[in-house]
This record gives sequence, C-alpha cells and structure tokens, in this order.
Amino acid sequence: MYKIETEAKDLVSHGVNACAGCGLELVFRNVIRTLGEDTVAIIPPGCAALFSGIDNVTNMKIAGYQCNLENTAASAAGVRAGLDAQGNKHTTVLAFAGDGATADIGLQSLSGVMERGDRVLYVCYDNEAYMNTGIQGSSATPYGANTTTTPAGKPTYKKDLLKIAIAHHIPYAASCSVANLPDLVKKVKKAKDVNGPSLLHVHTPCPTGWAFPPAKSIEVCRMAIETGAWVLYEYEEGRITVNKKVKELRPIGDYLSLQGRFKNMTEADMEVLQRETAARYEELLASEG
Repeated sequence: MYKIETEAKDLVSHGVNACAGCGLELVFRNVIRTLGEDTVAIIPPGCAALFSGIDNVTNMKIAGYQCNLENTAASAAGVRAGLDAQGNKHTTVLAFAGDGATADIGLQSLSGVMERGDRVLYVCYDNEAYMNTGIQGSSATPYGANTTTTPAGKPTYKKDLLKIAIAHHIPYAASCSVANLPDLVKKVKKAKDVNGPSLLHVHTPCPTGWAFPPAKSIEVCRMAIETGAWVLYEYEEGRITVNKKVKELRPIGDYLSLQGRFKNMTEADMEVLQRETAARYEELLASEG
C-alpha cells in the first residue's frame, strides 16, 4: 500500500517557502514521488515556481525548467518531441500549472496538446484564482467567491476544465483532491501509463486566498467533496466513473461557511449555487458507464 508522506526524502527538498496550509506542496510532493526520477517537469510562473526555483537554485532533484505562463503545454510537447526523436519513450513529461496558466491564458496551448495526442501528463493544481500575483479572479474561481478583481463575489460559474478535456477525446482525465491523497496517487499512476495526453485536475486549497485558518485545509477540501462542490471522478477510454459517491449531499453552505471568500453571498446566491451544484453532481452520476 502507498504510504502518504508530508516530507519528501528524495526528489523534492525538505524546505520550501509555500504558505502555511498550502495544498500545492502536498500535491507536488506526491505527484513527483509517484512518477519517480525519470521525469521532466515543466512549470510556469506561479505558486509552483517555488519548486522549479530561480537562477541556479531549485527545490527539485529531477530535470525541468520554468516556461512562460501561457505555453506550459506547448513547452511540454516540445520536450516530448525531443525525447521521442532520441528514441526515449520511457521518460515522463510532466506539465504542472495552476488554474490561471491552464484554464485561462494557457488553454489554447493545452487544447493543442490534447488535439494532437501528445504524450504529456498535465497536472492542474486548482486554487481557484491567481494567488501568486494578488488573488485575482480566474475562470476557475467559483460563483460568488470574493477576489481582488471580484470584490462583491464572482457573478459567473467556474469553468469546467474536465469537460473541455473530455470533449477532446483524450485517453484519460480525472479530478483529484488533497483531501484524498491515495486517490490522487492512483490516478497519477494511471495517467503516467497512458499512451497519449492525460489531465489531472486537483482541488488545491489556499488558506490565504480562500480566507480560512491554515490548519483547516484538508477539512475544507473534504467538505467540498461532501457537498458536491468538488466531485472525484475519472474519464477513461470514453467511460466516466464517479470515484466517490455521496449518498446525500450536504448543504452547500457547510462548505461556503468555512471560508471568508464567500462572505458576500446572499441566501438567494446560495440557493442558486445549491441547485447548480446538485444538478452537476446528478449529471455526472447519470453519465457513468
């Protein structure tokens, strides 16, 4: 059985300057440990850039480099093409980027990789805003959430990244959460072995941007699953499977109340989000098989 570690002993240094309670560090350490040293990591500017480092300093003990914000997937595709030209089919090419660099400015690049069928493992750690540059809203920011660019609450819904990926008919795509690391590890292993592009979309808590105590990161993400705000499912060779079924969804308010970013939501707003959340969950259940 896979043993979950919170401190890396091999491929990531013990000391990194992530914020207290940041889910990103848990995601990165477990992804890299699962993939192993035969991996090249492509990381754009953003919170995860603390792993790729600056100048001649890095927190990784694997090959990799920091690309531009908009071309993570294209950079990974270039590395993949270079390795393939050398006859290297064994090295994993990992693109590791946040929601802004994935669902917003990098979406065109990612779409190209998925359409071409490039063998790239793309991990989007989704903290639901541009956290590194001041908590500006992104297309992954949920309805009603407060950011510095949506101070009254975001008036539109979160972009459905996995549906976009599935529309490209890629071999494998899955949602993950720091609240269930064994599930994340299992899906990383699956994605690694895919002959083509794969996408992992990971719910990644940010205490600073979401406005909750750092010690509550796992609790907050677990509540997201229990309310249906985040659903663990996977798309594999044309089939959808909901990995964690909730017998009865808890009220969406149980999740929203744990975070300060939803403080401006009215009861009417919560009712709208409750209906949308429940409908999406039922839609996923109905699409299984």
